[in-house]
Amino acid sequence: MATMTLTQTDVRTRDAVVRQLDWDPGVDSSAIGVAAKGGVVTLTGFIESYAGKLAAERVAKRVRGVRAVANDIEVRLKLERTDPDLARDVSRALEMRAGVPDTVQAAVHGGHVTLTGKVSWIAQKKNAEKAVRHVRGVRGIFNHVDVTPDQTHRDVRHRIVEALHRNADVDARHISVSIAGDVALLTGTVRSWFQLEAAEHAASSAPGIRWVDNRLVVHPPEAPEPGEIC
Repeated sequence: MATMTLTQTDVRTRDAVVRQLDWDPGVDSSAIGVAAKGGVVTLTGFIESYAGKLAAERVAKRVRGVRAVANDIEVRLKLERTDPDLARDVSRALEMRAGVPDTVQAAVHGGHVTLTGKVSWIAQKKNAEKAVRHVRGVRGIFNHVDVTPDQTHRDVRHRIVEALHRNADVDARHISVSIAGDVALLTGTVRSWFQLEAAEHAASSAPGIRWVDNRLVVHPPEAPEPGEIC
């Protein structure tokens, strides 16, 4: 009986992800396959941009009942681009993006971008990746930018806790925060992947934090019975 219930849940989760991918105008889902097992969703198939691949993952994570996503979608370009052309566009994108210092460098090989260098904030590292993910022709990004906070800040844990409670997208009642040097550890439970990522973003925005060890567990609310609308 338990196996039958689990299978039905998997089918509902898979169908919900498929419908959400079809619904979202930012995703071309025509060549994307979806499988679900125990709350883990696997995305396969093809898409024509790296930004589209990430968009499909974000859509899947926000579906009720999804605990994790394995994104095996392959980026296939309609028109191939050379690495030198891609490198020029990546360099320009980094230059134009606010919040990315000139200490960030990029290398391109086979359509994959590798980011290196040193920054003072996690947000700067993430901004560098956001700057290049929409560049036409990018197949993947390896973000090896090193975060080296330039000074010690006091009351970092208190600032993070306050930020979590201010954030309308996060239910912070079941989240615990601890600080070890320049690392913030998040533990506890949240109700969705969207909340998990919002909590990590809030912690990574704190001064003096080099890395967020996000151990939050997604505990979705009970799904309504088929045919029931909440």
